Amino acid sequence: MRILHVTDLYRPDVGGIELFVEDLAQRQASAGHEVTVLTATPDHRGRADGTAPDGVRVVRIPSRPPLHPFVAPEAIENAVTAGYDIVHAHLSVLSVFATLVARATDEAGIPTVTTVHSMWAGRRPVVHTVRVLADWNRANIVWTTVSRVAAADMVGLVPRDATVHVVPNAVDVGWWRAGAQAAPGDRPVTFLSVMRLAPRKRPFAFLSMLERARAEVPADVALRALIVGDGKLERRMEREVRTRGLGEWVTLLGRRTRPEIRALYAEADVFVAPAQQESFGIAALEARSAGLPVVAMRAGGVGEFVRDGVEGLLCRDDEAMGAALARLAVRDHERTAITAYNRAHPPTCDWPRVVGDFDRVYAEARRGAEVRRPGGVIGGRR
Repeated sequence: MRILHVTDLYRPDVGGIELFVEDLAQRQASAGHEVTVLTATPDHRGRADGTAPDGVRVVRIPSRPPLHPFVAPEAIENAVTAGYDIVHAHLSVLSVFATLVARATDEAGIPTVTTVHSMWAGRRPVVHTVRVLADWNRANIVWTTVSRVAAADMVGLVPRDATVHVVPNAVDVGWWRAGAQAAPGDRPVTFLSVMRLAPRKRPFAFLSMLERARAEVPADVALRALIVGDGKLERRMEREVRTRGLGEWVTLLGRRTRPEIRALYAEADVFVAPAQQESFGIAALEARSAGLPVVAMRAGGVGEFVRDGVEGLLCRDDEAMGAALARLAVRDHERTAITAYNRAHPPTCDWPRVVGDFDRVYAEARRGAEVRRPGGVIGGRR
């Protein structure tokens, strides 16, 4: 099958959508499919488009307003005329490139699937504008999203009769588990967070939670916090750590590779996900796979693979999250019990499951296209 993934966001940028699309494309290529990624993200390293060693072809067509108000015409031409059997578009809140390419392929009768990777609550006016632009009421797109809470946010924005399939994000559970090891007992209780340093991830709120935890934990209990990630707030975070006097025990590590992050999970005691609008939480799933207790907000998608008091702690607000960190810092027995449970019970959001789920969604989209088009033409070919 010839599969086209369409995404505004892709490598060399690093984020949830970028990594998920790359991983999914690689696994589909390994399964024998011909996979292409069409993206608006330029490669500032100057590399030419083409097929990578992993078997995935990448085509980069940044939007150029002089040619088209939103999407370069060659992007739509590539998607519509190259003979793809399925087009899989990946959306955040404002993903104009992927949205308009998906509209064009759907109008051309090509089976089209859209995955929503973000929470739309609080951003409905923006999404409504995209909805009108893409004419979703008319579309025959098959919809998916990454969690039940994200699906609930889509009500009233996607067509009323649309079925939204929940296909979770995935990680290589076995690979992350392989890095787990018993933590030495002679080091500080270590909190770890992996996030993009952007407003919606709430890194400054995380610093406040750490301050609250430090104030509640006895002074003779040593604490350490490691924050992995970069982004536009990186310089401000560095200043905040200094201004708040946290430099002795809070360390900003910047961007790290997956092997480096796995090694950090082995050195940590608790993973913290402070975002309130987390549609899924790939980093939290990685940490959960590695055995770490996960502390996250109750309102987001992390709660679909972390149960309060079982795989971690779920919190209603910032004050509760600060208290949860303090609780796990002093209750060694609870922390070690959650770790033991997580190591003995791996999560089910693994790649074989998710690739299989998308195979079924693709089959549904293809059946729908067959019904709509006389002669059963798929991807411009019989």
